[in-house]
This record gives sequence, structure tokens and C-alpha cells, in this order.
Amino acid sequence: MSLPDFTLIAPQLIVLVTALIIPALYFLTKNDKVVGLVSISGVLLSGAYLAWMIIDGVSGDFLSVYAVDDFSLLLTGLFLTVVFLVLLSSLNTVERDHHHGEYYALLLTATSGMMFVACAQDLIGLFVGLELTSMSSYALVAFRKNDPRAAEAATKYLVIGGLSTAMTLYGFSLLYGMTQSTMFVDIAAAIGSAPTAGLMISMALIIAGLGFKVTTVPFHMWAPDVYEGAVTPISTFLAVGSKKMGFVALFKVFLVGFIAAQATVVTDMQYIFAALAAITMTLGNVVALSQTNIKRMLAYSSIAQAGYLLIVLAVATPYALTGGILHMITHVFMKGGAFIIVAALAYVAVGERIDDYKGLARRAPLVAFSMSIFLFSLAGVPPLAGFVSKFVLFSSGVGEPGAALSGEWVWLIFLAVINSAISLYYYARVVKYMYVDEGETSERIKVPVPFMIAILICLVAVIGIGLFPEPLISLCESAAAALMN
Repeated sequence: MSLPDFTLIAPQLIVLVTALIIPALYFLTKNDKVVGLVSISGVLLSGAYLAWMIIDGVSGDFLSVYAVDDFSLLLTGLFLTVVFLVLLSSLNTVERDHHHGEYYALLLTATSGMMFVACAQDLIGLFVGLELTSMSSYALVAFRKNDPRAAEAATKYLVIGGLSTAMTLYGFSLLYGMTQSTMFVDIAAAIGSAPTAGLMISMALIIAGLGFKVTTVPFHMWAPDVYEGAVTPISTFLAVGSKKMGFVALFKVFLVGFIAAQATVVTDMQYIFAALAAITMTLGNVVALSQTNIKRMLAYSSIAQAGYLLIVLAVATPYALTGGILHMITHVFMKGGAFIIVAALAYVAVGERIDDYKGLARRAPLVAFSMSIFLFSLAGVPPLAGFVSKFVLFSSGVGEPGAALSGEWVWLIFLAVINSAISLYYYARVVKYMYVDEGETSERIKVPVPFMIAILICLVAVIGIGLFPEPLISLCESAAAALMN
């Protein structure tokens, strides 16, 4: 027997090893800044190795369980970007708390789980990655254990997460029983001969289980409470990291394992996803209109964004997947940047109510400008990144470039456009408060350097992707082809 090529999963191993040494390092140093900077160094080292793999065109599979291809490499890079931004915003946020070693270790462990999900090519590897992230996230939400909001949020998250896990695992077990395989490609080959009733039950359980992860209606109710109660960097991690992991899992199970089989019962599931997309985006945007807490507003906005991404599973074409991956990437910088600003302002004693943002443009001009850019990008205003990703994603519903137009999903795309217009109202309201309304004080705000670095990274990405989207679109096309071909 030859040893497996561990270099293929080196980025994941670097993050895991860093997570293992962080508690011991904190025990020895008792210095929160040291463990924070070591955590960031581990992520940067993993990212540097990943960049070498991409440049060198490394590909293959590890023990036939984890695949290294354009899709897994791009999504692994996305998850590393997420945790890098979260770590930067955590350096100051948690400095007044205890248990820094556990905080950073759990954050890195959750990230390694997301990276394994990006590479998984069977149900077992996928489930292990999902639960590694989920179990770490439960503890991270409860990080401030003496905070009643955090305790309530963690309790809700744990109970609903356990239910989600049970349904997902039961759906996976039924699928294995009908197809006699856990590999996605083998499931696609055998699914045509699977019993229709059993297949429908399995798909319903998996959709419900993973629907909790991505906050699909009606499995979304935990998100606003958890985002509000958790430490804001963890809210960022859940909104732009953990949720993306859930979509990667959905793409692998349904685009590779189910829809690729072209079975009649599976094709019918596309209409189920279309209905879920329509309901999710509409409810998320409508409820966001009435929110007075900025974190709850961003939580319902994230639910609406999940509805947009479900368009990928309804249309189920490589071009739709390209748009979905692109929107996942831009969403990391748009929503991540907005949450980081909320964390930064909370650190300098600005409240989390939207009213507290009145007059912010006079107190912190660059922060207010960045927040405006992030919110307008989330609404899809050109020429920002959100407009580009929404354009590619929504246009996939009316046909691929160079092909004949299709009217099958026009109604869904029309609804998505209407919902984007609705979202502009509650985003613009925040901008109005920052630039038009007078605040209670005009005292200038000094945001710590780590926050500003994270905010500027997101700002450059949102503007840069909007102005020069072609290279990133090309990467997304290669990733989509790697997954669906």
C-alpha cells in the first residue's frame, strides 16, 4: 500500500494544526493578541499554499473521498477569506473577554470543516465536514456565556441544529440504502432505478436538513435571533461562511447526485426549489423592512440572499452555478463588510439600533461611505459587485449566453428583480440615517486598525469586482464546469 498524498489536503491540515496549537499557546502566553496573530498567520500560510496549488494546476483526489479541482480550490479560498476577515475583526472585539484560546481554536476548526465540505465527493465526507463546522459554531455563538442573548441564541441554534443534523443524516441513510453508494457520481448513476416514494422522502429530508443551514423558509426562524445574540464576528462567520458551506453541500447533493441523473422525479424537484426560492427571497425582504436592529435587518437580508442562491438549484445549469458561485463570493465582501462595520461601531460604543447610525457620516466618513457601498451592492446597484453577480445569476434563468431564450423561469427572475428593488428601500434607509439625519453627538469615532483593514479589503473587493469582473467570472465558470461535468 502507498501512502495517500497528504499534500492535496495541506490547506485543511495547516488550519487544523493551527487550531490544535492555539489552546496550548494561550495557556503558555495568556496573551490574546499573540493567539489572534498566530491564528491569522496559520490562515495566511494555508492561503499561500492554496494559491500555489491553483497556480501550479494541482488536481487529484485524497483516498477517493476528497477531490481537488477548480471548484474545491476556489471554494476553499473563499472560506479562508471569510475566516481571515473574521479573525481581523475579532482581535479587538473579544479582547475584553476570556477563553481566547478556545475562541480562535473553534473558529479555525469550523473553517476546516467548511474546507472539507468544499472538497467532499461522498456523503460521509460531506457530513463530517458539516458537523465539524456546526458543532464548533454552537460553542462560538455561546462564547459570551454570561450574556442572556448569547445563551438564548446558542440554545436555539443547538436545538434546531440537532434537528437539522438528524433529518440530513436520515435522508443520507435512505439515499445510501436505495443506491448502495455514498459517492455522488455513483448515486447519480443509480438514482434512476431508485423507488420513487423513497427518493422523494430522502430528498425532502435532505432539503429540510440543509435548509436549516442556509436559512431557507420555513427553516429560517433561528437566524435573526442567533445573529443578534452572537458576538458580531461570529454573526459574520455564520452569515457569509457557514451559510455558503450549506449551499456547497446542496450543490453537491442535488446538482451532482440528483439532477445530473435527469430522472423525472428529480427534475420535478427543480420546481420545489423554485418555489422555495420565491418564498424565501420575498419573506426575507418584506420582514427586513420593519426591522429596527441593524443585525436583525442584515439577518433577514441574508435570508433573502439565500432565496436568490436557490435559483441555482431551480435552473440547474452550469451557467446558473457560475452565477451562484460568483454571488457567493461577492456576498462574502458585501455582507461581511457590513457586519464588520457593525462590529467596529459596537466596539466604540455605537448601538446596534438603526437609529444609532444617524449622523455617522460626520463622525466616521470612511466607515459611512464603506457601509453605503456595501448596502448598495447588496441591493444590486451598478457598477458594484452585487450588480454583476446578480446579473449573471438572474440572467441564467432566461437562457445561457449564445443560446435561445427560455421562458420557463422568467417568472422567478422577475420576482427576484422585484425583491432586489424592495431591498433597496431598507438599505437606503440606513444610508439616509448616516448622511441626512442628525445624530445625538458629532464626536468623531476612531475605529481600531484591524477593523479598518478588514473594511478596506471588503471595500476594494466590492468596487474592484464590480469594475473588472471578467477574471473572477472566468474562475467561476471553471469551478462550475468542474462540479457539473
